[in-house]
Amino acid sequence: MARFGLVFVTILVILGLVSFSEAQLKLGFYDKTCPNAEKIVQAVVNQHIRNVPSLAAGLIRMHFHDCFVRGCDGSILINATSSNQQVEKVAPPNLTVRGFDFIDLVKTVLERKCPGVVSCADIITLATRDSVAAIGGPTWNVPTGRRDGRISNATEALNNIPPPFGNFTTLITLFGNQGLDVKDLVLLSGAHTIGVSHCSSFSNRLFNFTGVGDQDPSLDSEYADNLKSRKCLSIADNTTQVEMDPGSRNTFDLSYFKLVLKRRGLFESDAALTKDPTALGQVRGFAGGSLQDFFVEFGKSMEKMGRIGVKTGSDGEIRRTCSVVN
Repeated sequence: MARFGLVFVTILVILGLVSFSEAQLKLGFYDKTCPNAEKIVQAVVNQHIRNVPSLAAGLIRMHFHDCFVRGCDGSILINATSSNQQVEKVAPPNLTVRGFDFIDLVKTVLERKCPGVVSCADIITLATRDSVAAIGGPTWNVPTGRRDGRISNATEALNNIPPPFGNFTTLITLFGNQGLDVKDLVLLSGAHTIGVSHCSSFSNRLFNFTGVGDQDPSLDSEYADNLKSRKCLSIADNTTQVEMDPGSRNTFDLSYFKLVLKRRGLFESDAALTKDPTALGQVRGFAGGSLQDFFVEFGKSMEKMGRIGVKTGSDGEIRRTCSVVN
């Protein structure tokens, strides 16, 4: 009887391991169920990126913001179904996130070919990788098999997404909560080498850093004066857009790290990387290193981020429309 019990338990453990392994992400997850899924995503990206190279920066930001709230489950895409429902989209960190229409477009094309098969969460992840590669940036492996979440909460987005005004302690805490380390923080911050920001994300550094009408001393004064005189003319400006990496906002290169060392990172979160010895060492290493090394390491961190809190197996769902829970 005891031997039977032991065998039974062993069988359960084996079955558990099998179901666990089957539920994990893997390369080519859709090879049988939707063989051309990844080629379709790439084709739609390549079709549009020529006219809108800024799409790459928008999708990286969307992917980042999605993964930091309930994992990479596409919850950032969900629309409110009532006037009092506060979804992630309406949280302050997400009000300027772009690319929702593009994800909807990719989903529409995939639904025509393989209805109900490819998740919105996987579409975000694949489209992000393909758009970055399409503008000459790095590429990386994207194991697939994510399923879509059913819950989207604005408060969770506000509490979990690292803010542009965060100090090093805040940043490393929020990254650590997601299983990411100092190197990941530095590398993923390197995505600021492309894209733009609204003045409202950093204007306090120019006009009212400590509440007495002062300027952030950690920001290069010449750069700050240029921003105040030519870009963000007042602290009330919340519409003007500024390049995060002036002169090469659509080029994935090492200049972001060089700017941070010159005290010309646009956000407090950029300057925060120089306040910790380990982070500063990483910044110096990438600034003085090879572009290829940065690409390889950036890709590793993106793949790592793409695995945060994923829903697989029977968890979650495959949304028919990315903005609406089934």
